[in-house]
Amino acid sequence: MAHIVIIGASTGGLPAAYDIKHILGKGHQVTVISNSDTFQFVPSNPWVAVGWRTRADTTFKPAPYLAKKGIDFIPVAATEIKPDDNQVILADERVIDYDYLVIATGPKLAFDEVEGLGPHGHTNSVCTVDHAETAYENWKKFLDDPGPIVVGAVQMASCFGPAYEFALIMDADLRKRKIRDKVPMTYVTSEPYIGHLGLGGVGDSKGMLESELRNKHINWITNAKVTKVEEGKMFVAEHDEAGEVIKEHELPFKFSMMLPAFKGVDAVANVGEDLVNPRGFVKVDQFQRNPKWNNIYSVGVCIAIPPVEATPIPTGTPKTGYMIESMVCATAHNIRDAIDGKEPTTEATWNAICLADMGDTGVAFVAMPQIPPRNVAWMKKGKWVHLAKVAFEKYFIKKMKKGTTENIYEKYILKAMGIEKLR
Repeated sequence: MAHIVIIGASTGGLPAAYDIKHILGKGHQVTVISNSDTFQFVPSNPWVAVGWRTRADTTFKPAPYLAKKGIDFIPVAATEIKPDDNQVILADERVIDYDYLVIATGPKLAFDEVEGLGPHGHTNSVCTVDHAETAYENWKKFLDDPGPIVVGAVQMASCFGPAYEFALIMDADLRKRKIRDKVPMTYVTSEPYIGHLGLGGVGDSKGMLESELRNKHINWITNAKVTKVEEGKMFVAEHDEAGEVIKEHELPFKFSMMLPAFKGVDAVANVGEDLVNPRGFVKVDQFQRNPKWNNIYSVGVCIAIPPVEATPIPTGTPKTGYMIESMVCATAHNIRDAIDGKEPTTEATWNAICLADMGDTGVAFVAMPQIPPRNVAWMKKGKWVHLAKVAFEKYFIKKMKKGTTENIYEKYILKAMGIEKLR
C-alpha cells in the first residue's frame, strides 16, 4: 500500500486528493495536510470585499467530505519537508511519512517586498477570504467618506485578473450607490500594457480592457513599480520600454487594493535549490515531478513556470483554474503509473481559460497554449460571463463537497463559452 500525502487543500490540493483516491482505489492511503480547516473559493474574494458575497457563501469545512471518500485530513500546517527521508514535519511536531508527496500549497504573499503594502500596511487585499473581509470593513468606511482609489498589481505579480475584476466591481458598486462621481480611480500595474495579463495578451485583450477602463473613467499607469506606500499615498515609478524611469507619481488614495508578488511558502522554499527556484516555486518536469526527487509532484500556483516574455518591470505567469485542473489530472495518472512500476506518460495541457467578472458584465478568454504563438486566442465580453461566473462558484463548491473527479472547468466553462472541447 502506498501513502500519498498532499500539502494544501485549496483549488489544487482538494481536487488532487479526490482524483488520486479515485484513480488509486481503496488499496492506498491518501492524506491531506492543510494550514486551515476551511476550503475557500478564492475567485469569489473580490465579491466578498464589497459585500456581494460572504464567507458562508464561499467557504466550507472539507473534513467530513474527505472522510466520506476515505481520505485523511490533518488541519495543521506543514513546517518542514525532508525529501531524502520521505517525511513532512507538522507545526505540532508530528512526523508524516509518505511514499509520494504532492505539493499544492499555493503561494506565500510577498507583501513585505514593498514597504507599506498589504493588510498590515496601508493597502487591502483579496488574496484570502480573511483579507477580503477586512477589505469589506474598510470599504464600508470608505463609502461614508469617498475619495480617490488606487488599485492594481505590483512588480513581480503574476495574477492580474483579480485586479481588473476588483477595479470594475468597485466601479459597479459605486455606480449602484450613485457616488461614482466622487471617486477618481487609477489602475496601477507592472504589466507593459493594459490587458497583458502576464500572458503577453490574449486576442484583443489590450484594446478591449483599455476601452473598458476608459469607458469607466479609470486612469492607468503601466510599467509601474510601486516603491513604497504610506497612509493615504502610494509612490509609483513609471518606466519606459527600456526599463528607465520616465515619471515619478505620488498617488493619493482613501482606499487601495494592490495584488502582491508571490513566493513559495517557507516549508517548501527552505528545502533548497534542488526542489525550488530562487522565488521558492517547485521545479517540475513535464509530468509534474521534481527532477531530483521523482516521488515529489507539484500542482497549482506553487510550481515554477518561466515568464511568458521579458517585460520592463518583472511580471510572473498566472496559473488559471483550468490549467491547475489539468496538472492535477496528470499527477494522479502519473502516480498510478509509478506505483505500477511504469514510466509516466501523462502531461498537463497548459491552456489558459478564464471567466473574469466586471461587476455587471464580464470577459471570457481562451489561450491555447498559454505561451504565444497560439493555436487559439479567443476572447468575448458579455453579461453572460458575469452570470456564468456567479453560477460557477456554486457549481464548484457543490462538486468539491460531492468529491467529484470530473473535469469541472472543462465541462462547465467550455459549455458556458459554447466550446465543446479543447483537447
